[in-house]
Amino acid sequence: MWERFTHYGMRAILVLFMVAAVGQGGFGIKDQTASSIYGLFVASCYLLSLLGGWVADRLIGPQRAVICGAVLIVAGNALLAFASPRVFFVGLTVIALGVGLLKPNASVLVGQLYPEGGARRDSGFSLFYMGINVGALSGAFLVPVCAARFGWRFGFVLPAIGMALGLVQFLLTRRRLGQPMAAMNLRLRSWLPVMALLAAVALIAALATAGRVSIDAEAVAVASSWAMGLLAAAYFAYLLFFAGLSALERRRVYVMIALFIAGTMYYAGQEQTATSLTLFAERYTDRNIFGWQIPAGVFQSVSSVYILTLAPLFSALWIALDHRGRDPSIPVKFALGLILMGAGFLVMYFASQPVLAGHKAAPTWLVACYGVQMCGDLCLGPVALSSMTKLAAPRVVGQVMGMWFLAVALGNDLAGQFATLYDVNNVASMPALFLEMFAWGALGGVALLIARPYLERLVMGVR
Repeated sequence: MWERFTHYGMRAILVLFMVAAVGQGGFGIKDQTASSIYGLFVASCYLLSLLGGWVADRLIGPQRAVICGAVLIVAGNALLAFASPRVFFVGLTVIALGVGLLKPNASVLVGQLYPEGGARRDSGFSLFYMGINVGALSGAFLVPVCAARFGWRFGFVLPAIGMALGLVQFLLTRRRLGQPMAAMNLRLRSWLPVMALLAAVALIAALATAGRVSIDAEAVAVASSWAMGLLAAAYFAYLLFFAGLSALERRRVYVMIALFIAGTMYYAGQEQTATSLTLFAERYTDRNIFGWQIPAGVFQSVSSVYILTLAPLFSALWIALDHRGRDPSIPVKFALGLILMGAGFLVMYFASQPVLAGHKAAPTWLVACYGVQMCGDLCLGPVALSSMTKLAAPRVVGQVMGMWFLAVALGNDLAGQFATLYDVNNVASMPALFLEMFAWGALGGVALLIARPYLERLVMGVR
């Protein structure tokens, strides 16, 4: 809960802070650069989760990984709060390293509480998921309010305090986890990959902080997306031709490829929440409610409200449909997720019409947009992790889960790049841009529906 409080709270003000004028306490960075930086940051958090899982498995164990991750997140947010612009971006790097260590290993610890599996494990993860959403909701609400009341710097102090509280709580209660802390692997050779990565990150950070090198965030974002796409293509080619899979397992790889592409497309649109849509909330939305000027970042908390209220309803819906033999297949649920994500931007197309006439949009437009998109999230998000574990051959299931995180990372990176296409200062361009994002989601969903009969034959036997 506290880690998600910190992450979503900081995320709610990150782009707004970077684009704010220097006279208003921000950095005065152009919208396009700020969006690229955001996309790279979130993508790095997911990519480094792969490394964090490896470090825990091979070197320090999940408990130490969670502790080290929490310390890095506190330190990174402290750098955001008190540092110069150059050190600010070092803080983002430190936070990404911390999230990479903490995020996957917190889930591991929850799983270890229920070695027998079954309904108790499902119940435990339900509580865990509830904590995640409570943290996301409270962070995305309280941090923007704090930043608006006391200034940007205090907006970054609050996430640091939240993660510090979470760290203290974990240290005081970890004896209840039921397992002793794993022994550390002290062999130097095992640590060489980690040491090499940290040395490279430290060198780049030192050169950037000293002004010796200049990093073009937009160019790095484009290069990163190509690198991640090529990595995914290479891995799926390995599964198809060199992994020794059976004919049935290879057929399912084609379905995983389709879902990987769909997931990437989904997150490229969904993650506009913290970039282009937040900038729309800041500049073109009437945020005055009963005399209170709602901070733009607060609108991001609406998504968590929808998840908390609608998740039980969707769960009951899938069960009811399954009892009637009408539970939608995996491709259909993915298609619904994409179409609803795009439909949210269709809502924003209509929201932009009063702005063209010189008026501000009502806040209900953004609330409606997030409501439609979160229905899509509940169709795709929970199904994605489950489907990957079902489709993957048992001996590569861990690797395939890592590939799904790569899809999320690539989607977030693309989201930052797509947000650079939004010229929020050119009001006349907004309707066409929102329609393009609607088409992005709708066409992806329709393509999946067209391919549904073929994909369903390939996943025959998988429920």
